[in-house]
Amino acid sequence: MVKFLSPEWAESVTIALNDSTDIKGALKDVELTLQQIVTGGPDGEVTYWTRFVDGYVEGGVGDAPEPDVTITQDYETAVALARDELNAQSAFMQGKLKVKGNMGKLLQNQSAIQALGPVMASVQTEY
Repeated sequence: MVKFLSPEWAESVTIALNDSTDIKGALKDVELTLQQIVTGGPDGEVTYWTRFVDGYVEGGVGDAPEPDVTITQDYETAVALARDELNAQSAFMQGKLKVKGNMGKLLQNQSAIQALGPVMASVQTEY
């Protein structure tokens, strides 16, 4: 079991996403880098990033080089998203996500991003 938002968690999520044939299909032809900022967690503010390049996923804790979109959320929202109890579109509509950057690119790839939830939730995580 890995601690949520730790480097080990980021690595485990990246491996799970890259091992999923569903994700490879959903991310085909997608080129997008997301920067995530999680506030109010037990370890304070944590940032992590995820980059999608034509079916392949990279990611880690810290700042993304040249993110297309930066998403800020509180810890409770981040946990709900990681557990696939809340989807990003609903969280945004409820005002739980603040988004900066290329909204067009984010919306264009919304269905690919939605596909991430079940795989992320499959990673054994301690919250």
